[in-house]
Amino acid sequence: MKQRLSLMYLSFILIISSRESSSSIPSNSFIGIPPQDEDYFKREIIKCKNGSKKFTKAQLNDDFCDCPDGTDEPGTSACPLGKFYCKNIGHAPSFLYSSRVNDGICDCCDGSDEYDGKVKCPYTCHEAGKVAMESLKIKIKVYQEGLFYEE
Repeated sequence: MKQRLSLMYLSFILIISSRESSSSIPSNSFIGIPPQDEDYFKREIIKCKNGSKKFTKAQLNDDFCDCPDGTDEPGTSACPLGKFYCKNIGHAPSFLYSSRVNDGICDCCDGSDEYDGKVKCPYTCHEAGKVAMESLKIKIKVYQEGLFYEE
């Protein structure tokens, strides 16, 4: 009897965990949060950045909009005013509206905005970084030539 209960319990846990892993809620609750703001979200009770409400750490990126300004949902598309942070290592970090998270379009060059697995985003940050660097070199050269222009 004990073995049968243990087997049933184990089966239940496996079913629940497989449902959770297929959810669009991020497994990393800090997804979409810029590194400089991570400490802000480590408290148990967190204020919405506009000061209107408070929410718990468990409500961070839970796919339900608790803050009118989107503070609690940077990693999901639950809040219309939320901002998602793309690390874009190899290129410039950027922000995009959270409504673009898991929408089937790869907006971040690192693909971090499409974490639900429905779309496979190519990692293009290094290529984008090279293009941006070349553009910057041209601007610097034009600036230097203008600075040292002789008649």
